Amino acid sequence: MKLVILLNILFLHEFVAINYSSGPVSGNSEGCFCKLQGEVDDCKCKVETLDSINNQKIYPRLQSLLSKDYFRYFKVNLKKTCPFWSDDSRCALKDCHVDMCNQDEIPPGLKGSEPTEKKYSKEAQDEDESCEEQKELGALNTTISDSTKEALRNWTKHDDTQETFCELDDDNSSECDYVDLLLNPERYTGYKGPSAHRIWRSIYEENCFKPQEDESTPYSPQQSLAGLCLEQRTFYRMISGLHTSINLHLSSNYLFQDKLGFGNIKWAPNTEEFLRRFDPVNEEQGPQRLKNLYFAYLVELRALIKAAPYILEEEFYTGNEEEDKDVKSGIRDLLTVIQQAPDQFDESKLFQGDPKEAKKLKEEFRAHFMNVSRIMDCVGCDKCKLWGKLQVQGMGTALKILFSGDQIGPHSTINASQKKKFQLRRTEIVSLFNSFGRLSSSVHSIEKFRHLLS
Repeated sequence: MKLVILLNILFLHEFVAINYSSGPVSGNSEGCFCKLQGEVDDCKCKVETLDSINNQKIYPRLQSLLSKDYFRYFKVNLKKTCPFWSDDSRCALKDCHVDMCNQDEIPPGLKGSEPTEKKYSKEAQDEDESCEEQKELGALNTTISDSTKEALRNWTKHDDTQETFCELDDDNSSECDYVDLLLNPERYTGYKGPSAHRIWRSIYEENCFKPQEDESTPYSPQQSLAGLCLEQRTFYRMISGLHTSINLHLSSNYLFQDKLGFGNIKWAPNTEEFLRRFDPVNEEQGPQRLKNLYFAYLVELRALIKAAPYILEEEFYTGNEEEDKDVKSGIRDLLTVIQQAPDQFDESKLFQGDPKEAKKLKEEFRAHFMNVSRIMDCVGCDKCKLWGKLQVQGMGTALKILFSGDQIGPHSTINASQKKKFQLRRTEIVSLFNSFGRLSSSVHSIEKFRHLLS
């Protein structure tokens, strides 16, 4: 028995020391970070400045704030069907039906469930990983106390009268549920393969803009942006920055598990996965994608700054008097810090020129982003769908803020007196702060990977 225990300990030591990945990855850390210096594209702010203010001031404040009840409970509809194609999602869900999985893969507890529409393609059934494994990785913890439910019912909700950039779930729908984000952290779930690739392929190829002379050519992240106008480049860099942020979360919180059946797991940074996604030896545009993260960060940072006077008037009511007071104090502290950030994103440079052409371009921009928000309902993994919807909604809320109010530009603000013309629902505020929190966490994780790879 002692020998078995000793061997197990030695195995775990060796296992944790080795970065698990799907195969050998070449590359070096220097190539990944080669573009992370100087000004962010189409902005004046420098990467080094953002690293400093985020990692030292913004990130720790956000982590504290997002742990509070007001921001940790997000109401979302994960039951929506994909509006663009038949749902062919992979077996990655515990609480949703997995009808097309092989019978010997279906957990016993789900075999008595009522049948629903088929969700799995033949390709998904042929995957190597078992339903049991994916079920556990993709599981959502939906536990919520009765007292919390009562407090949630009392939260103030506002009708959205503004032009939105993303499709919001109906809070009154019986299919909407509250999810505790702290019990369902964004991390590697095992969701991959044709279904996952289809999501990003649809976003890039069908919704990102292409130069007019290349309209018939499939879009790809590697495509040059030289032929695009500022608005079209902005759209691509926001999407690319969001994609990069999600990939960083998966690389930073990766599942390591032994192959000998001991059931030992560990969530930790995976340097090989990071290199696979961002080193130019493996992905030519990897370094540029990392830089696009900073662009997306600046867009949402600017939105928070513009909406600061409005946000400061919110009650952030949950029913917990002491915590609500702490949240308001924390919000005030955070907004004071981010307002000190120099060279903010300037939205007034977008949609200028001929009024008719500018209006048409803005509507195309809005329609494309609206489609991206709808594509999130095509994601097959509940956790991936949850965090995808939340982050896209947060980015859409940022766009709504930037192009609302009496004025636009780096010095414009939305004041409490404008509430009759501009309103944010609670779900928009929660998604904006959590989305910015995810971008902030990604910027912070880049520094972590620098140290790990040095």
